[in-house]
Amino acid sequence: MEWWWMQPLREKGIDALIHDQGQIVSRAQLLAAGWSEPRIRRPLRNRRWRAVHPGVYVTHTGPIGYGERLLAALLYAGPEAAWSHYTAAEQLGLIKPDPERRVYVTIPEHRKVLPRAGLVVHRDEHWAARLAAVAPPRRTPTEAVLDIVGIAPSLDEAAAVIAEACQSGRVGAEDILGSLAHRPRLRHRSSLRPIIADVVAGSHSLLEIRYARDVERRHGLPRGHRQRSVDHEFTDVHYTGFSLNVELDGRLHLVPQQRWRDLDRDNRATLRTEATLRYGWFDVTNRACDAAVQVLQVLRRTNPFLDPTPCSPSCPITAFRNISAS
Repeated sequence: MEWWWMQPLREKGIDALIHDQGQIVSRAQLLAAGWSEPRIRRPLRNRRWRAVHPGVYVTHTGPIGYGERLLAALLYAGPEAAWSHYTAAEQLGLIKPDPERRVYVTIPEHRKVLPRAGLVVHRDEHWAARLAAVAPPRRTPTEAVLDIVGIAPSLDEAAAVIAEACQSGRVGAEDILGSLAHRPRLRHRSSLRPIIADVVAGSHSLLEIRYARDVERRHGLPRGHRQRSVDHEFTDVHYTGFSLNVELDGRLHLVPQQRWRDLDRDNRATLRTEATLRYGWFDVTNRACDAAVQVLQVLRRTNPFLDPTPCSPSCPITAFRNISAS
C-alpha cells in the first residue's frame, strides 16, 4: 500500500511537504525524496532536528505543538495507520480539541507498533472499510464516534460524545445507528439505541439525555418537545398543551450576559403564560425523582388525571400516583 503522502511528495517536493506538515518529517519520507542516511543524520547530529518518535523528526528547535504531535504519531505508526477515536473526532470537528489528550491511531490487525508515551495504538481487522476519503488518513465520523464509545469508561461519557458529535452537524444520529449494526461486540452497545433515539428527538447534551431518561421515561411523564424555537430562542423541553418549559443548564453562570439571557427567556415565557422550571446537573442526576414530582405538579394543572410511574418503591412520585388513583 502506498503512503498517503507519496503523491504530494512527487508533486511538490520534500521541502514543501515538510512545510505542509508543520516542520515534521519522517525518515521514510526523506528516503523517498532521495536523501541518503548520512544526510539524514547530519541535522540530527548538529541538533537542528530532534527525534519525536523513532524515525520521525521535528525540523526546528522550538516547542512541539499539538498538531505536530498528531502528525508525528501518525507517521510513526506506519503507512497503514489512521487517526481514530478522540483524535479523529477532533480532526473531523465532532468534538472540541484537547491538547492534553493522548493521540489515538488505529492500524490493521496484522500489524504491530511498539507503544510510545502519549500515543495509543488500536488494531482493527476492518481497518480499510472504516476510513474517511481524506488525507492524512482518519476514521469516518461515525466510526470515530463508535471508537470512543468502545473505550468510554461509562455510559454517560459515551452519551456525551454522541450528543456533542451530533450537535456539531457533521454526523447524524441515524448514521451512527447504522454503523452500530456492524459493531456487534461494542461496549455499551445494548444501551446506545435509546440514547441515540433521544438525540434524534432533539437532545443536544448529556444533561438533556439524562433528563429524558431519568426524569421523563422512568417516571412515565409525557415526552416533551425538544429544542422548540420561539421568540428567536430555543427551549430545551416544551410540554405542548401544558404551557410548561423546562430549561436544563449544566453550567455555572459566571457571565452576567448569559445570566441575563436566561432570565429574559424565562420572563418572555411568563408573558406567554408559560411556566418555566429550571434544572442543573445535580438536580437531574441526584434528584431526578424530585424534579419529576415538580414537573408532574405543573402538568396536572392542565390534566389532573396524569398517572405517573414510580421508578422504585421509595420514589416520592408514588404519593402522587396514589392521590390520582383515589
